[in-house]
Amino acid sequence: MDHKDKSVMFKALGDPTRLRVFEFLRSCCCPVAVGDEGEVRPVLGPTVGEVCCSVTGSEKISSSLSFHLKELRNADLITMERRGKNMICGINRDAVAKLASYFNEEAKCSDQCC
Repeated sequence: MDHKDKSVMFKALGDPTRLRVFEFLRSCCCPVAVGDEGEVRPVLGPTVGEVCCSVTGSEKISSSLSFHLKELRNADLITMERRGKNMICGINRDAVAKLASYFNEEAKCSDQCC
């Protein structure tokens, strides 16, 4: 992961709303969707509406949520996939693994370090 990739990810996560969205998506495991007539079907992530309700509350729909989702998607931190009339959101596990690897790397000391 180069410096540009890292800076784009950190910038995206530097916004409190995007961080809350990212943390919500990271906490999701195996959700289900309930249709208008009560039918239950498995999905591989929450819908945009579910993300919005979790982050902003069910009575406070934020029109800026799509902007925050786009920023997280452009930083390659989340995935979004259309399924019928729903947009399904999920964490990009490869990006999370790269970030984890970055934070777990041993510090590389050089002669320039004190």
